[in-house]
Amino acid sequence: MKQFAMIGAAGYIAPRHMKAIKDTGGRLIAALDPNDSVGILDSYFPDADFFIEFERFDRHIDKLRRRGTAVDYVAICSPNYLHDAHIRFALRNQADAICEKPLVLNPWNIDALAEIEKEGQGKIYNILQLRLHPVIEQLRQAVAAGPKDKIFDVDLTYITARGHWYHTSWKGDVSKSGGVATNIGVHFFDMLHWVFGARKSMVVHHHRPDAAVGYLEYERARVRWFLSINAGHLPPAARDAGKRTYRSIQIDGQELEFSEGFTDLHTASYEAIFRGNGFGLEDARPSIEAVYEIRQATPAGIRGDCHPLALQLRDS
Repeated sequence: MKQFAMIGAAGYIAPRHMKAIKDTGGRLIAALDPNDSVGILDSYFPDADFFIEFERFDRHIDKLRRRGTAVDYVAICSPNYLHDAHIRFALRNQADAICEKPLVLNPWNIDALAEIEKEGQGKIYNILQLRLHPVIEQLRQAVAAGPKDKIFDVDLTYITARGHWYHTSWKGDVSKSGGVATNIGVHFFDMLHWVFGARKSMVVHHHRPDAAVGYLEYERARVRWFLSINAGHLPPAARDAGKRTYRSIQIDGQELEFSEGFTDLHTASYEAIFRGNGFGLEDARPSIEAVYEIRQATPAGIRGDCHPLALQLRDS
């Protein structure tokens, strides 16, 4: 039975990892979170040891290893800016790291982790779950099978409304989360690269704490993208229906329906890792480079070939 430790057990994403561990026959033996609101553990691993201080957690994992009860994997669900340090912790304890998106905040962090991984104490895996979504897999196959000179026109929209808490939390601190394009968009940028090939150019039209808008060109696609956490940016039909999330991908004017099928993608990600098909450092690199460049770019303003929803931001 595979033995797991988890860093970050109280957040939104941790239960998906707990479910994946249980679904794949693993056992969570220790978890860490500075917040002690982790009753969710009872639904999956009530016998897991729990710590609110990293130092005690670190000591516990070290003692287990010395006693021959080694941790095989560390699931990392901590805030984005801590991923790098927690991946290093996993490898120091001769465990593989399974890390939530984004793997790290900066491209050079990948270079440093690659050097550590070469020492052979453990492997680093990133959850890039959209690559395993059946509809996205079919899209990738269709693009690959199509005419090689075909360039697709894509409109990507993801609006997931967040309350006032967001800007007070670490997610609202760009130095900790990487900003809205990183925090809610990095897996979409990974998907675009995976489906449409290498990125060729980029324009950022708008980048504020609540929304980011831009244009990307890939080998096989021209992409207008719109990312937001502001409920006021939701299309009227979504607002009228009481929805707080709107997700859309249009390809050559046709909607790609992929609203379903997200439930078990973390379990599928874990299964792929155990089969030797997990996504590693170099898989994560293109999306990390993209969101880093978005973060550094000077917005060009709402002009040119912008996403249709961008017009509402022109005077903001």
